[in-house]
Amino acid sequence: MTRDDAVRFIALRSLGNFLLLFSIYGVIATFGPSLVVEGRYRIAQVRGVNYSVASASESREESTPVIKQPGFGEVLAGSTEQILVPQDTDFSIVIPKIGASAKIFPNLDPQNELEFLPYLQKGVAHAKGTVFPGMNGNVYLFAHSTDNWWNVGRYNAIFYLLKDVAVGDEIVVFFEDRRYEYVVDRTVIADPSEVSYLVDSQKKDKEELILQTCWPPGTTWKRLFVIAKPKVSE
Repeated sequence: MTRDDAVRFIALRSLGNFLLLFSIYGVIATFGPSLVVEGRYRIAQVRGVNYSVASASESREESTPVIKQPGFGEVLAGSTEQILVPQDTDFSIVIPKIGASAKIFPNLDPQNELEFLPYLQKGVAHAKGTVFPGMNGNVYLFAHSTDNWWNVGRYNAIFYLLKDVAVGDEIVVFFEDRRYEYVVDRTVIADPSEVSYLVDSQKKDKEELILQTCWPPGTTWKRLFVIAKPKVSE
């Protein structure tokens, strides 16, 4: 091998290693948050971790052994019985089945990406024009949306695990220091053009909670809707 051949070989190998490392970094940066959420959830399932939801008053008591969002520490070595508190009792959502707790940002236009995308880095969006908890109509919440698949990692993965929420699971929404409990009634996978849950929001004589995310997870091809009804007191 001549000196020029050796130089070309080293240059090509260095370029190949760089591209490989760059690809690995891109995958981690893009799908890392979702993979972390998925891994934490699966470990919690194996350990048999159960989550319950604290009331608004309990969330203010410093002595109450509660957590706002379970991390790997709580999942790996914590108690198998854990209490989730709302991020903000003014407006937030807690889903005990998947150990999710997030702040909700109200009145964001779901048709205006420039408006809602920055908030999806921090929590869940409430669709402008839809109702609030306790009112007749659709309470429409959305998260983990993105403009392109390579931007998935930029946004909060709080709704990534909606795929694991099933009929009968509990969802709790805190609004203006009041607790509203819902039970999942059905799930729907639809095209992005499905807007009836938005436009018909205030045309109902009953309340429904609509949670929307992208489907399959990490894409923008379809929409997954988790639809819940107010829990009936026993």
